[in-house]
Amino acid sequence: MTSVAPAHLVLLVGICALWGFNLIAIKAGVDRLPPVFLTLLRFAIVAVLLVPWLRIARGSMAWLLLAALCSGGLQFALMYAGIARSGSMSAVAIVGQLGVPFTTLLSILLLGERVRWRRWTGIGLSFAGVMLLGFNPAVLESLWGLSLVVLAALVGAFGLVAVKRVENVGALELQAWFAWTSLPVLLGLTLWLEDGQWSSLLAIDAIGIAAVVYTAVAASLVAHTLFYWLVQRYPVTSVAPITVLAPVFSVMFAVWLLGDRLDWRILAGGAMTLTGVAIIALRERKLPGSGT
Repeated sequence: MTSVAPAHLVLLVGICALWGFNLIAIKAGVDRLPPVFLTLLRFAIVAVLLVPWLRIARGSMAWLLLAALCSGGLQFALMYAGIARSGSMSAVAIVGQLGVPFTTLLSILLLGERVRWRRWTGIGLSFAGVMLLGFNPAVLESLWGLSLVVLAALVGAFGLVAVKRVENVGALELQAWFAWTSLPVLLGLTLWLEDGQWSSLLAIDAIGIAAVVYTAVAASLVAHTLFYWLVQRYPVTSVAPITVLAPVFSVMFAVWLLGDRLDWRILAGGAMTLTGVAIIALRERKLPGSGT
C-alpha cells in the first residue's frame, strides 16, 4: 500500500472533518426548513455553481441519469428526512455507513463481482454493529428516522453501482448531473409531501443560511473535489479507509454540540461498523463516484 504524504494525510483528515460536521449542519437545517425542501436548496446551489461542468457523456447517459437519480436527490431526501426524525445524530452517522456494504452486495448481485472472505467479514461486521446499535434506548426511539437513513444508504448504493458503468466522467461533471437531475424530482416531492416551505424560508436565521451553504459548498463541492484530487494521486486502498474518520468526527461533533449521549452499545456498535467499512474499503480496487 502506498503511504500518503504527511501534508496530504492532514488534508484528508480535514476533508473527513468537513464531512463529519456536515451532519450537524444538516440537523440545523432540518430544524428550520422542511427536509426535502432543504435538499432542494442544497442541490440548487450546487447546480448553479456547476453549470460549466454539465456536459453530455456520450454512451453513458442512461447509467449516468440512473446514478444521478439514486445517489442524488432520492438518497439525500431520504437522508435529510431521516435526520429530521432522529434524536441521535451519532447513530445516524454510524448507520449511514451501511452504504459501503450495500454497494458491495449490490455489486455482487448486479455486476457479478467476486468477494473473498475478508470483505465478507467486513460486511458481516458492518451489519452486526448496526444491529448492536439498535439496542440503545435512544436509537429505539428514532427507529423510523434511522430506517429512512438505512433506506437512503441502500438507494445511494444502487446509484454507486450505476456509476461503475459510467466512463470518462470527472467528479465535478458527475456532481453537476447529480444536481440538475435531482432538481425536478425534489421539487415534485417537496410540493407533494411538505408545506410551509416559503414561510420557513422567510423566517430562516443566519444559522439556517449557513447550514444550507455549508452542505452545498463546503461538504459537497470543496470536500469532494479535494478528495478526488487525492484519489488521482494515490491508490484508493491508501485513501478510502481513512474516510471512516468522517463518522467519527460526526459523533464527536454530535456529543459536543448537540449533547448526544454515548453508551457502550453505540461505542461498540460503531467500532464494529466502522471496522467492517474499513475492511471493505481496503479490499476495494476502485472507488465509485458519489454526489454526497
